[in-house]
Amino acid sequence: MSIDDEQVADKAASTRPPNWWLRAYDRLRSTVFIVYNHATKHTGVGLICSVAYFDPGNWGTDLQSGSQFGYKLLFVVLVSGLIAVYLQVLASRLGCVTGLDLASHCRVLLHSRPKHTLLWRWLVLYPLYALAEVAIVATDLAELLGSAIAICLLFPWIPLYAGVLLTGADVLILLAVRNPLDGKPVMLFELIIAILVFIVLICMAIIISKAGVHWGEAFDGFVPSKALVSSEGLYNAIGILGATVMPHSLFLGSAFATQEREKPADPTDGAESLSTTKGSGGKEFDDSDGAASIASLPSPEAPARRAWYRRWSMRGIRERAVRAAKVWFRVVRTVPRDAEVKSHAEWENHSLAFVRTHLNHGIVDMTVSLLGIAVVINALLLILASAVFYYGFGQTGNTSPATLFDAYNLLESTLGKAVATLFALALLASGQSSSIIATLAGQTVSEGFLHWHVSPVVRRLLTRCLGLIPSVAVAASLGRAGVSTLLVVSQVVLSIVLPFMVFPLVHLTSSARFMSVRKPAQGVADGAQEVEGAGGVDAERGEMVDFSNGRFMTYLGWFIWLVIVLANGYAIVTLAMGED
Repeated sequence: MSIDDEQVADKAASTRPPNWWLRAYDRLRSTVFIVYNHATKHTGVGLICSVAYFDPGNWGTDLQSGSQFGYKLLFVVLVSGLIAVYLQVLASRLGCVTGLDLASHCRVLLHSRPKHTLLWRWLVLYPLYALAEVAIVATDLAELLGSAIAICLLFPWIPLYAGVLLTGADVLILLAVRNPLDGKPVMLFELIIAILVFIVLICMAIIISKAGVHWGEAFDGFVPSKALVSSEGLYNAIGILGATVMPHSLFLGSAFATQEREKPADPTDGAESLSTTKGSGGKEFDDSDGAASIASLPSPEAPARRAWYRRWSMRGIRERAVRAAKVWFRVVRTVPRDAEVKSHAEWENHSLAFVRTHLNHGIVDMTVSLLGIAVVINALLLILASAVFYYGFGQTGNTSPATLFDAYNLLESTLGKAVATLFALALLASGQSSSIIATLAGQTVSEGFLHWHVSPVVRRLLTRCLGLIPSVAVAASLGRAGVSTLLVVSQVVLSIVLPFMVFPLVHLTSSARFMSVRKPAQGVADGAQEVEGAGGVDAERGEMVDFSNGRFMTYLGWFIWLVIVLANGYAIVTLAMGED
């Protein structure tokens, strides 16, 4: 090599980026890609599930606690949010790994037991289904009352019972979008829910900015205080816990986790289409039979071949209306009897590639949404009640618990009409979004426990009618005080039902029998190592990867279940003794 060539090589080497810079650039590019991929394909389920954790029932509980104890119960809001994150992550993992939602697991586990089959069905399975339906109705009752209160606050000339009747208008949203539980994600539905969620968050942020909060004392509220051990403080803390952790969201979160949001990286890994389910005897059936989406009616091919004038003639409109009505009001089995899975041994879980593609993204989405949105909104509600009611009375506290009506009236008199209107608007968005989510959860429960498909429209009408009867009666006879009391009663019902839903969730996710995934033929040795919280790989056979809870997570789950049971027991005893 000549001297000139050596000089050129030295100059090129001196201008070449160092290795650390290249590694940093590659790492940054990889991180940006992961974040972009997560935001575009995996964001949405967490937002939908977070709606359940700041429904009108939470509003009433947070306002009551903040008005009586100031910032001291913010610690309970934080702990309740962490418990909600833990349980929702378990539900998400259950659906992602197994391909079945929580309700379907309960049916497979209890419906066809080899011994004492009828006893298991009628003493365990069907009562569990009945409790789940009670939770759905109680949830919808809270959303109905919250939305009705918001409508009456925004339009004072509307009677309260009329506001209750107007809350059924959200069924139009279900008519406008495809069924979100049909097997594939529905971005339009997720966008509608996201808009409602951010309306609540933005309105609360604006209200808090006007409320004159003592932020130093507010942040001190996230530290445990002696107010928690008092009888009234403990009762309110239990109320926050019961109102925060919602049983219907566990069913819905596990159902959405079964959906394929991104194609697995390795198509040869044995991944199967989510539109078909493997039943006993190796048969496959389309689980979308009889569950046609509303927006896909009529069939896209038929209208394309029909002249536009015939399509929009009176006859064409009538034919499409009849076909749509048949689908809306049709009740069909989601699983043929000859293809129904009798036990978990006949069920094939999702492929390892599917789990590796979806599990971490689902956990991150759920955790960020609950901690970043649900916990924040609940904390802002309690801070608002503390600043306006508790500290607004010279730090002596409010002698009577505040209701939604009290909060609106006080905000209007102290901070102005605009702030009070934002409060009512946020309450309306919260009630309507939560109500839609409750309808989908009810659909998941009925399809999972009974294998009967009912369209979201019919499901909405049935659930809403069950809630309308007591709501209209109470609103017409007892007025605002009766509606506020009924809102509290709905939260008590949810608290009682919650332990019965948490028990099978912890049991299923803690067992390798249900949470194991078969390795592909090529043998992926590092599959489990890339997933947070996954169990170990079966080293002897090398055939299955265990994604069940570790020992610590299992003990934590049973401890949380025990805390919920004891808390509900204390609340029931306190109510029975007539204490407040």
